Amino acid sequence: MSRTLRLAGEADTLALGAAAARSLPPATELFVIDLCGDLGAGKTTFARGLLQALGVTRPVRSPSYGLMELYDVAGRQVLHLDLYRLHDPGELENLGLRDYHQKGTLWLVEWPERGRGHLPAADLRLAFSPGADGHAVELVPHSRAGEEWLARLMQGRDS
Repeated sequence: MSRTLRLAGEADTLALGAAAARSLPPATELFVIDLCGDLGAGKTTFARGLLQALGVTRPVRSPSYGLMELYDVAGRQVLHLDLYRLHDPGELENLGLRDYHQKGTLWLVEWPERGRGHLPAADLRLAFSPGADGHAVELVPHSRAGEEWLARLMQGRDS
């Protein structure tokens, strides 16, 4: 079951990312989050909040020119992809993504539609929509693990 949240601004988006980090499943499975939405909708800000909450201290920016940034943090690998500049999904073969299709890896994929057929299936999809008074984000689970994570995330937000 999906949930939609209103985010008043950057601080709310960072806080959602931090709450997502606190409710992550154990680092024993592969987990994929698709981050969808137009430019400036909050995808990278969410990723920054999540990564900083996990302990990343270096700047977290969109990896749009290099397509990928890898973080080793909190006992897991986090792969942050931004596929906005991807022209053909086949270009992903050159990144060696198969090496990261393993247990203990968290994938954060911005613009996942540009990599269709070359990415693992998403466990959770976050669709960001900008508005005049902030953003909305729809959280849609696509697996049992995604449903469980969403339930933990919403429990943490409701308490």
